[in-house]
Amino acid sequence: MSSLALMRGFVIALIIVGLGMAVSLSISHAQQSDYRFELVDREIKVGFGSTILVRLVDERTGKVVPDATLFVSRLDMSPDGIGLMGAQLELLPGSAKGYYRFETGLTMEGSWALTLVAQIPGAPDVVRGRIVLQAVT
Repeated sequence: MSSLALMRGFVIALIIVGLGMAVSLSISHAQQSDYRFELVDREIKVGFGSTILVRLVDERTGKVVPDATLFVSRLDMSPDGIGLMGAQLELLPGSAKGYYRFETGLTMEGSWALTLVAQIPGAPDVVRGRIVLQAVT
């Protein structure tokens, strides 16, 4: 076999591997964008024992995702420029499938950002979301 034929084979193999990686990355990215977190109520009462209810929605079907594993990342006032002002957040058991209920203590009025991460069975990547809610008295 000539070196030219070997070189062609090598280039073709590289192209195939590159295309496979590109397709894999685009599928992974598309899956991330197919899901979103939504607040059930945008306004939450200031104070301890406040409840935040969130659902994870598959945008392709419009239905909630019932079997995701949710990880809480952060609740802070970054939308108001006070990212260091945070609040504790506890995931409460017993929510309906696809809905996630949290208890928190919002200490002041304003815009709060809830950052969440979820793993959906069968999806290669986690789903990340950031939702802005309003704390009111």
